[in-house]
Amino acid sequence: MAEPRMVDPHDPVMTGENSFVRLSNDGGTTMPERVSHWRVLWSPAGQGHALFIESSLLKNRIYSDNAGVARYLQRTIETLLHKPFADESLPIVDARFERSGNSLSTVEERIVSSKDEIILTWWDFMAPFVLTMPPGMMNRPLGVYSTFIPARSAQLSVNGQAAPGKVFPQERGGRPSSSCVLAWSETWTRPRG
Repeated sequence: MAEPRMVDPHDPVMTGENSFVRLSNDGGTTMPERVSHWRVLWSPAGQGHALFIESSLLKNRIYSDNAGVARYLQRTIETLLHKPFADESLPIVDARFERSGNSLSTVEERIVSSKDEIILTWWDFMAPFVLTMPPGMMNRPLGVYSTFIPARSAQLSVNGQAAPGKVFPQERGGRPSSSCVLAWSETWTRPRG
């Protein structure tokens, strides 16, 4: 009897977290507030954090404590998720990253540069689920496996000012979710070879 396959057949591209906040005033038709927060535990470019932001409160830019990781994410993953974040002409601002709280009540990610303080907050969580998308799914060359913890409530704050917009529902694979999610234990993969 053959042993069950215990090792994914694909090569890892990155592992860590990619939580996001997407706020809208029209149920998601437009998203003037869009933030992608990365905590990279392993990648060929090393470890580090990156924050990609589009906001009515701040010109589009990237904050990172490892510029190489930020550019790597742009070239490999953000180009699939949100093309404007893959624009390598976006400046990278050096910043510190810190998390507080817990996934049973409230999670806060604080990003501080020499000029800006950005705070992402998620709370009122829904039931978590595991997103499983092997390479090739949705015509993407990369696959992703992630534990999604959707939030019914979230806020983006830039230099003490809360961004306008609201969290909106987004079903994923038949599971209730939202536009603001803690995406933890996330691994991106590509076909081997």
